Amino acid sequence: MQHHGRGGGSAAPTSRIRVAGAVLLTAYLAFAGWVSLRPLSVPWVAPANLTPFATIRPALLSGSPGALAGLAEGLLLLAPLGVLMPLAAGRLHRSLPGTFAGTVSAGALLSSLLVVLQSGAPGHVPDVDSVLLNTAGVALVSLLVFPPVRAALLRRCEEGPAPFGEVLAGPGTCDALHRREEAGQGPTPRTAGVGIAP
Repeated sequence: MQHHGRGGGSAAPTSRIRVAGAVLLTAYLAFAGWVSLRPLSVPWVAPANLTPFATIRPALLSGSPGALAGLAEGLLLLAPLGVLMPLAAGRLHRSLPGTFAGTVSAGALLSSLLVVLQSGAPGHVPDVDSVLLNTAGVALVSLLVFPPVRAALLRRCEEGPAPFGEVLAGPGTCDALHRREEAGQGPTPRTAGVGIAP
């Protein structure tokens, strides 16, 4: 007699999901690292900025397009990590406050690492305001974009995972959703198993 568990056939898709998420995240980190650390040919290099808001405040006060574009670049550089990191980590079924805190902390650490590495990159100047802008970009995306993405994927999981949902949903997402539903609605009726005689 064969027994079919609810999640028995999900081991291989779950493995592929984690690999796909890790590859996507790694690819974007490589791109962000190249943008941040590629050698630049500049006539002169400003001194390193270790004072928070020393470059952000003048840029906001000036209001010039060039200054505001520089702030936007800082916000956007690591902003996609606000969605990519929780998706790659399979955190769709975790609490949003915990996911937000973990994502922003990881974004701040990655940004700090990039700033430290910039001290040895030609044409780049370490700037603490870059860490503030990068972290703010991750926080905004994690706060504003990830919750609707998470809700859409969980809804798709509830309706029946399609290939796109299988690629993006993290391990255990469907099972966690079913457990929450069963806890709120009582035990799910089960059909009696029927054995097959040899």
